[in-house]
Amino acid sequence: MNKKEKLEQEVAQFLTEGEIEVQDPQKAAVDSLPPRYEVRIQTNKDPVAEETKEFRKLAKEVDDRYDKYTK
Repeated sequence: MNKKEKLEQEVAQFLTEGEIEVQDPQKAAVDSLPPRYEVRIQTNKDPVAEETKEFRKLAKEVDDRYDKYTK
């Protein structure tokens, strides 16, 4: 038996050992649904714009790609 066959046998044995875990199909279906509600928070300031301003204080931009966030 070569190394590849031995490895395949070990993997097959590992996968077939123990009891098979069976999950209730209805519970699994309910768990896979997305949540009904989203939590949204309204803020006075845009956190992306504030962070961009802080980074611009530390370093100069090479181009104007992020100018739209500061306006």
